[in-house]
Formats: sequence, structure tokens, C-alpha cells
Amino acid sequence: MTAKKKVIIIGGGFGGISAAKSLANSQYEVTLIDKKNHHLFQPLLYQVASAALSPADISVPLREIVGHYPNILVLLDEVTNIDKDKKVIQCKSSKELPYDFLIVAPGSKPTYFGQDKWRQLAPGLKTLEDALTIRNKVLQSFEECEKNNSDELNFVIIGAGPTGVELAGAFAEIAYDILIKEFKNFDSKKAKIYLIEGGKEVLPAYSGKLSKKAQEYIEKLGVIVLTGDRVEEITDEYVKVGNRVIASKNIIWAAGNTTSALTKALIPDKEQGDDYADKMGRLYVEDNLSLKDYPSIFIIGDAANSKDKEGDPLPALAPVASQQGKHVAKQLLKEKSLPFQYLDKGTMATIGKYRAVVDFRGFKFSGLFAWICWCVVHILFLIDFRNRVMVFMQWGFAFFFKEKGVRIITENKYEHPE
Repeated sequence: MTAKKKVIIIGGGFGGISAAKSLANSQYEVTLIDKKNHHLFQPLLYQVASAALSPADISVPLREIVGHYPNILVLLDEVTNIDKDKKVIQCKSSKELPYDFLIVAPGSKPTYFGQDKWRQLAPGLKTLEDALTIRNKVLQSFEECEKNNSDELNFVIIGAGPTGVELAGAFAEIAYDILIKEFKNFDSKKAKIYLIEGGKEVLPAYSGKLSKKAQEYIEKLGVIVLTGDRVEEITDEYVKVGNRVIASKNIIWAAGNTTSALTKALIPDKEQGDDYADKMGRLYVEDNLSLKDYPSIFIIGDAANSKDKEGDPLPALAPVASQQGKHVAKQLLKEKSLPFQYLDKGTMATIGKYRAVVDFRGFKFSGLFAWICWCVVHILFLIDFRNRVMVFMQWGFAFFFKEKGVRIITENKYEHPE
């Protein structure tokens, strides 16, 4: 009997999971490797950080998703290097695994634009550990104000993309709507929430109309929006933005992402890195998502600079990664190269309760209907049925009773890796 060809998938995010599920029960021997044992629904991670959902609501063990398929092996490990010529990967555990085809979907991480010392002072929001760290710090800050009879509490969110806008809206709900009736010595309405954007408008990837509507919504919630000035300094006591100094110990970074360090191992010539990767570290790929000169290696998700019909890079969105994962699997199953074409399903962002903005193939709308669309889409995108039910129940609870269900402060200590 002929041995099955080996497919290794690096990363259990949307791209990796889509590829693995599409190759289930196929002629390939598939290995899915991730340093976490769970798939994380990142679009709702901010709701864990803002105490609306628990970690289990937006995460599912990888083995539960694909581990039951006979031809799929799940390994909890971290890939540290890729030997493209020998077609072997090296893992942190010292394991070396050969492959016939490699699908690289390691996701992304926050970039601090050369200011790595800010990493510990202003955590990003990419993992469950990040979300719990932020949640603990936010809730603890309210408790400290209650204990010390203090009225000064500032939250600073740096970056007004979807994550920053959604976090700001969620924090405003906590401070101005949920906690107002629970504290005796501290008026939570006196907390100030700053949303800082170096560009001219919030949600810069959206149209001018939707961007203005989003800023209108966020300011109605009480958030202070500062645009046009970049952060110059971050300490454990304050943030300096232009000529303004904002005292704060609650600083969250949502200003940009870069690719995993693993992608550097795939650049053939380090001295000509710009020919293989863009400024964000995303690798340029062929139209079938393979790495130039290496047709057996496919790059998908946040790690890939894949172009749309106009020649612009596709955004780092879950639908992009999912479609790319399915497309690579389709090529392997058909054993032929096929150009990838992204089916744009639109973009959306929510700004607190009842408000959202949606851009669906040029059809732009906002308000309550947009918020309902946002809720439905995010419920449907959750991988596990159990998670859909739990999230729906949590949202229903918050909708009718104006409560955040998981306002628990834990003792976990987490330092962000360099």
C-alpha cells in the first residue's frame, strides 16, 4: 500500500481549522499543531475582557473540533523553525516532523512599532490570557476607587479600529450603565474612557460616512475620542498623546498587528526581505496562496499578503482566513492549482448595545438593524453549537437585566511574551 501524503497545518485559528475540517476523512494524513489546545473566536474576545462573556463561551478544544477524525492528529506544541528544502518542521519539544504539504496559519500578534517596552504597560488583546488580564485590571480599578474614595479613574484604549471601538463601547456600558448602582463610595460615571487614534477618524478601514457614525455613537456613550495625534510615551502612570498627558494605569493596545515570528523562517533571502514580505511581515503569496518557489507551502490568514481583485491586500478577518483554508484544502483534494478568489461577506463593528456599523459589498448601514445583523452573524460563526447557545443566553441576560454576567476578579498573573 502507498503511504498517505502528510499535510501539516500550523495554527488552530480560523484558517487552520477550516483547512483541517475540509481534509477530514481524506486521502491525507493531517497533523494540526498549535501552542494552545483550543480554537479561539477572536471577534468576541473583547467581550471576555469587558466581563460580558466567559472564556469557555468563545473557545473550543481543538480535539473536540477535529480530533475525532481518524486521519487528523492534534499536537500541542510550538513550531520554531521550518526547513523548506528538507520539508521538515522543528518544534519546541524537539520533535521534527516531515511533510509533503505545509499550511502556515500562525495568526498575528500586536506590534508596538519599535517600542517593545510598552508591551507590559499596554497589553494587546489576542489571547484568553490577554482578555483575563485586562478584565482583572479593569474590575480591580473600580474596586480600588471604592476602597479609597477616589474619583479619578481613566481608561485609555490606543487604536480605534474595530477592537478599540468595541472595547471602548463595552467599557462605557460597564462604567456608566452597569456598575453605577453597585458602588457606594465611587460614582462610576466619573470614570473617563479615552479612545486614541493616530489617524484622522475612527474605524479608518470603513467609509467616511460609517466612520463618522461610529464616532457619533461612541461619543454618545461618553467616550472621549482623540484623533490625529500619536502616542509618544507610555509609563505605568500615564500616557502622553501629543501635548496631552493622561494619568492612567489602565492602558490597552489596539493599534496594530504584525505576523508571527515564524513567518521569518519562510523568507528565502533575509537581505531581500522586502521582496518576500510587506511592512506588516505578511508574506507575499502566489494566486493559489502558495509561497513563491515553494508550491508545497501555503500561507493563509493574517500571515499572507493575498490580493483582492483591485490588487489591495485582503484584510486580516476571520472570513478571509476561513475561505483561504478551505481553498487550500480544495486544491489538495483535487490535486491541482486553483487561483483564490475571496467572496466578500462585508465588515461590521458594534459600538455598545443597539448600535453597530455594517459595510456589505457597498451597502452601508448603521443603527439597530446593523446591531442585530452583527449579533446574528457572530452567533452563527461560533464553531460549537454549545457555545452559540451559551453566548445567546448571556446576551439575552445582559439585554433584559443590564448585567455583566462574569465580573469575577481572578488571581492569575500573566506577562506578555517579548
